[in-house]
Amino acid sequence: MHDEFLCHVTAYGVCDGRRIGVPLGTYRAPTLALALWWLRDRASWIAGRLDPQPDDAHFPPNALVPVAETVPDVPGVLRAWCADVEQQELVADELAGGRLVRIAASDETTEYELLAESVDALRMQRTIPALVLPVG
Repeated sequence: MHDEFLCHVTAYGVCDGRRIGVPLGTYRAPTLALALWWLRDRASWIAGRLDPQPDDAHFPPNALVPVAETVPDVPGVLRAWCADVEQQELVADELAGGRLVRIAASDETTEYELLAESVDALRMQRTIPALVLPVG
């Protein structure tokens, strides 16, 4: 029943005292397998940008420095999620069941959020009568 999935990646931070979301990508996956692939790909993409390899030709020598042990390891969390077969199966089961899936990791300044949901489930929610509250 759930054949298409809408996937989003967003980074959230605080600017001028307000929480601001910056969209990093959206994908309408025609299959569950492609939705999972895209989520893993985007998680790896974020991890690679937050924790690049020091010997990468794009960086001059000594441009990157290690962070303190107390800094949350967002790249490590995202890479571990990508490699965890049980987590992937859990996400697949949730999506196949029509439920929204949210994967999030954050450090002191930014929260990185990956969302996926069934397009069919979204359509079905639109057919449920809206709750009308009395005014006045």
